Amino acid sequence: MSDIELVLRSTRVITPEGTRAATVAVAGGRIAAVLPYEADVPPGARLEDFGDDVLLPGLVDTHVHVNDPGRTEWEGFWTATRAAAAGGITTLVDMPLNSLPPTTTVGHLRTKREVAARKAHIDVGFWGGALPDNVKDLRPLHDAGVFGFKAFLSPSGVDEFPHLDQERLARSMAEIAGFDGLLIVHAEDPHHLDSAPQRGGPEYAHFLASRPRGAEDRAIADLIEQAKRLEARVHVLHLSSSDALPLIAAAKAERVRITVETCPHYLTLTAEEVPDGASEFKCCPPIREAANQDLLWQALADGTIDCVVTDHSPSTADLKTADFATAWGGISGLQLSLAAVWTEARKRGHSLEDVVRWMSTRTAALVGLGARKGAIEAGRDADFAVLAPDETFTVDPAALQHRNRVTAYAGRTLSGVVRSTWLRGERIVVEGEFTEPKGQLLTRTP
Repeated sequence: MSDIELVLRSTRVITPEGTRAATVAVAGGRIAAVLPYEADVPPGARLEDFGDDVLLPGLVDTHVHVNDPGRTEWEGFWTATRAAAAGGITTLVDMPLNSLPPTTTVGHLRTKREVAARKAHIDVGFWGGALPDNVKDLRPLHDAGVFGFKAFLSPSGVDEFPHLDQERLARSMAEIAGFDGLLIVHAEDPHHLDSAPQRGGPEYAHFLASRPRGAEDRAIADLIEQAKRLEARVHVLHLSSSDALPLIAAAKAERVRITVETCPHYLTLTAEEVPDGASEFKCCPPIREAANQDLLWQALADGTIDCVVTDHSPSTADLKTADFATAWGGISGLQLSLAAVWTEARKRGHSLEDVVRWMSTRTAALVGLGARKGAIEAGRDADFAVLAPDETFTVDPAALQHRNRVTAYAGRTLSGVVRSTWLRGERIVVEGEFTEPKGQLLTRTP
């Protein structure tokens, strides 16, 4: 233990074995040991005692649209990673679209990495994109270290990232399965969307009707069939339709290689409470009814849904018009995701251990970072958040680190204040004060 540089102590440390009083020893940016609470501090080591605040592993958010470069007026690596750090997130994986260029070739990935390297306050990895015409680029991107490939089954909202029809989905999936890569999918069926009523205006009910549950259900059913046929690894992004849960549960029972995520806004916001014209609540697929939300929580509890991620998808305020048909669809949630989920989870009888499993352990495992991230145990990166779980705050948009401070959570009272965030044993934010960027760029582990 002579090389221990830092010792963190709390009466509540969330470990894989449960929550307990413990002392965490850190050396060289890694957790060296998790020791009894009364363990002596090695000579020369610095002690940080958090009292009764909870020490938990830094969150791993695998669904973030940073938009940098190209649409940096929407968001950028500097602001996105600061917001993430303020919310207890220590690793994010950036989506391949909404930046220009999109991450669909090795050259475009190189551009993205060069931009991120100068600005990342936390660790950052990258998804590649699967387009109708880039099958030849998928293996090179995989070899260059992307964590998997994003595809849309319906229009993405940006022209430079077209969606895949069923034939092209099969072609991309077969290529990715050939090297045992991961295909992550925005699953809404375009035919169901085209046949749904399309009425513009400020009424949220009209927007909700335009993105029916059946569009998700059909797309997920098709995805399952393709994955079963090709023995491919697939991941359903931002599930909002509870009607798809029996399909997913059956596929898992048949050992189809499928995982599923949902998002804080689907778990904490409901269609019934969205004011007309309030397009800060618009996302695709949409926030649905309270009864639907209850079933999503049940699916998290029983493991049908694997994890919770933000799908942070910001834009400039002028794109959030009062017309739900034309407003940009995306919710900004990086800084508030932990507090939002914890606030609702505790009401429903869930523990902080559950939240850590959904937002850190399982997300790290999804992208192959389970040996480094997602738990407080020896050998992992010393990435932590210190949380006061019973302390509340009211969301003030002006206090957010997002570049555009448009939020569906404005005015809400949330539980859980992040006191500080630590990356590889260094405190990167405390009480709203940030260090210079210390994040590393991550690649998929072979």
